[in-house]
Amino acid sequence: MSSGKSGIRNLGFFGHGGSGKTTLTEGILFASGIIKRMGSVEEGSTTSDFDEEEVRRQISINCSVASFERYGTEMVIVDTPGYADFIGDAISAIRVVDSCGIVVSGVDGVEVQTEIISDYASSLSLPTFFFVSKLDRERASFERTVGEIQETFGQNAVPLNMPIGAESDFRGIVDLLSLKAYTPDGAGKTKEITLPDEISDAAKSYNEKLIEVLAEVDDALLEKYLDEGSLGTEELEVALKSGILERKIFPILCGSAVKGIGICEFLDFVSSFLPAPAELPEISGVAPTDDKSVSFPRTEDAPFSALVFKTMADPYVGKLTYFRVFSGKVESDSSIFNSSKSVTERIGQLYKILGKEQKPVNTLVAGEIGGVAKLAETATGDTLCTKEKPIIIPRIEYPLPSYSLAVEPKTKGDEDKLSTALGRLEEEDPMLCVSRDTEVSQTILSGAGEAHLEVAVGKLHRKFGVDVVTEAPKVPYKETIRKKVEAEGKYKKQTGGHGQYGHCFLRIEPLPRGEGNQFENKIVGGAIPRQYIPGVEKGVTEAMQGGYLAGYPMVDMKVTVYDGTYHSVDSSELAFKMAASKALKEGVSKADPIILEPIANVEVTVPEDCMGDVIGDLNSKRGRILGVQPKSKMQVVQAQVPVSEMSRYSIDLRSITGGRGIYKMEFSHYEEAPEHIAEKIIAQRKKEEED
Repeated sequence: MSSGKSGIRNLGFFGHGGSGKTTLTEGILFASGIIKRMGSVEEGSTTSDFDEEEVRRQISINCSVASFERYGTEMVIVDTPGYADFIGDAISAIRVVDSCGIVVSGVDGVEVQTEIISDYASSLSLPTFFFVSKLDRERASFERTVGEIQETFGQNAVPLNMPIGAESDFRGIVDLLSLKAYTPDGAGKTKEITLPDEISDAAKSYNEKLIEVLAEVDDALLEKYLDEGSLGTEELEVALKSGILERKIFPILCGSAVKGIGICEFLDFVSSFLPAPAELPEISGVAPTDDKSVSFPRTEDAPFSALVFKTMADPYVGKLTYFRVFSGKVESDSSIFNSSKSVTERIGQLYKILGKEQKPVNTLVAGEIGGVAKLAETATGDTLCTKEKPIIIPRIEYPLPSYSLAVEPKTKGDEDKLSTALGRLEEEDPMLCVSRDTEVSQTILSGAGEAHLEVAVGKLHRKFGVDVVTEAPKVPYKETIRKKVEAEGKYKKQTGGHGQYGHCFLRIEPLPRGEGNQFENKIVGGAIPRQYIPGVEKGVTEAMQGGYLAGYPMVDMKVTVYDGTYHSVDSSELAFKMAASKALKEGVSKADPIILEPIANVEVTVPEDCMGDVIGDLNSKRGRILGVQPKSKMQVVQAQVPVSEMSRYSIDLRSITGGRGIYKMEFSHYEEAPEHIAEKIIAQRKKEEED
């Protein structure tokens, strides 16, 4: 059976922000002759960071694709953002690559995003390797960084090459499999040099450790190694390739993209040892009709299947959809089936992607990543396939948003324009969530952090021409009562002709937290005729919605109408609605009303040396620490904190941890606000009403 383009290597670069992923991508493109001049992040001239915001901030915000050919091998590299605010694109990318390259700065070592991505790769059983970057920088240390990688990820993370020289004297690398040394030749390639004496012992030590780890890949190989004390080069290479594929070995490579050291050797490693698409397990999903399991081999002659992992608004071609072909092939000017939405889409011109450039192609096959413009219904996470052999590949799962802003248009007439623009933003970025909080009458834009939302608001202006005003979302407080009371309400109005008359008695009692509201009719003997009971219920409901202490909705209350009187001519549903409203307000005033505040479950992952400061900060926010659990080199602090204290937590946490901490937050429950807090809430609400 044909395996399609067996020469394809599809990999992604992941890691903490600033670890050197974009520069490594740029160095690879330069060494491969794809670009004539190597750009820099600082100058905003790299191939993969081309968005206006990326250039301005000097960080990756979007994942970008670089497809090119080198010595007969087709390379597809996905460069991803490393900052927590933009992790959505990294999560999208990790679903569509065949190998995960974790870039670790030789200066800063293993950082929190490194571990998060490693966990994702592990859950997807992705072959994974490490690249230690920036070894030409001051304070860079290969040995220290390798130690941190092994401490965090285990001893099967093993160096495959090592540096010659350090910091400004970094000038080449040693291939630890062959013990040969290489240095750049000044013409974009490398030349072999004599292994320097000063690192000979260290290289041999690394070589022995590498061979031991490779021998353990296969029992027969281990037995031969123990018997004979050595293994042949070919045996070691076979063991390395299978060990990577089976996640028994996690090679550590190194270099400097800026100096061009280790880049050619890295590309040779990619071609020789990383898996081709057809070597990976079949792509699996479910049938759209009956949810039965379906799987296809990752070959060109299998049925077509692809996963959409990014949607972009391109200024020239309009909506651009990025997808990874997992099996089969797709051709330009054809029709495909979107099984996620059960619609047929017309495919126009297909493209291969190189940064912001789109190269027209006739066909995309298994293993390739490409783009197509102007799909009408298709969105990020959708599966594309054939109608005859449909499959739904599991959707990409994103973390819950942790930071929110209320947005409204600066110009009153722009409400519809804003609504459309926010919808387009959501389409482009699945980590963004737009909602309408009817309780506080605000449109809420939620995302992964302050920078994430800053970029989104910038796009509203730049791409859609909508200027907005932002503020912290109002906290959706609630009100309730603590005592059981009875109350009477009478509404009597005499005018010319028919008057108005409604009279009812209500029993009002608190319910357990989270029970909601209940209304019960216990009228007997026709004290209030049946047709007026809906009026009583409406009056109760509207009065609850309007609150008592500070105008917040009342919850967790049971109201029973048990008696009343009526007038055969003057009574009406409206009159009983007014009477019930008066009775409820009267009753609540005597029922010990209180303010309830929302409480969130918060999980903060931080380095151990920051844990004390983080816990102290959470305590100062009225948080309750529920526990602390170790996770590799990090500590996970679990707490419950009032939502009102968390509006700027992403900023606080970044300040406390130097950007090394991350958190997630979700609503938990409501509980009574302390008296001094309740007084502030009531006073603030009165001030808002006066203004």
